[in-house]
Amino acid sequence: MRWLRQLLGSNQVQLDPGRQQALLREVTHHHDVDSPLRFPAHVEAITRILDDDDGLVVAARMVIEAAEEAHADLQAQAHHVLRHTGRRLLVNRRNYRPLWKEAAPALRWPLFALPSGLHPYVQVTAAVSVIGSRAPRLGQVTDPDLLLARAFEMLDLTIIGWEYGRVRVDTDAAALADRLITATGQVLAALDDPPRLPPPVREMMRRNNTLDVHDPTGPRVVDRINPGARMRETLLV
Repeated sequence: MRWLRQLLGSNQVQLDPGRQQALLREVTHHHDVDSPLRFPAHVEAITRILDDDDGLVVAARMVIEAAEEAHADLQAQAHHVLRHTGRRLLVNRRNYRPLWKEAAPALRWPLFALPSGLHPYVQVTAAVSVIGSRAPRLGQVTDPDLLLARAFEMLDLTIIGWEYGRVRVDTDAAALADRLITATGQVLAALDDPPRLPPPVREMMRRNNTLDVHDPTGPRVVDRINPGARMRETLLV
């Protein structure tokens, strides 16, 4: 793998797995979503903590782990539907949209109940911010192709939550989507041979739907977001 050759051949990368574990514990357990801090304050604090190569490894690990846990959850939900109704659902992690179009009423959006305790609007939002800001370093510390694939999965699931999963589009949800779009664009720009955009991203880019963005604490509309337009601006480079 290109990234592994870069990592092994570099004498400038000094990684500390023990410190990475400590950082992961800190950003997971010391930034509990039940604390009085608003989500953006948590995100800002976590991005400051993950400000070096070890932090970048942790950020990549959180995004990959969140995507893996979401996929496992959807597979479990599909198995539950099969066992109780005989209905077989296809869980394709390269494109979750057909699954949700077919069976949304029977499914639960998985990102609010990840076993690791990662929260989409706190740890995941912070992680993708770190990844985007340090995208040129990714090949020195991890596999950028795998990370990019998992980040695109998270973007797919985020927008699916709005469209099919009854997830409210508030400023925290919009921040996650916006940072995922920005970060994937920055990672693509940092790759010598970027992969083709996955099917759900190409589908969303063909749209021009603008959604109201609400205040997290009430019904007031405070902004608007057009995911397809943002993706076209950022990913078609």
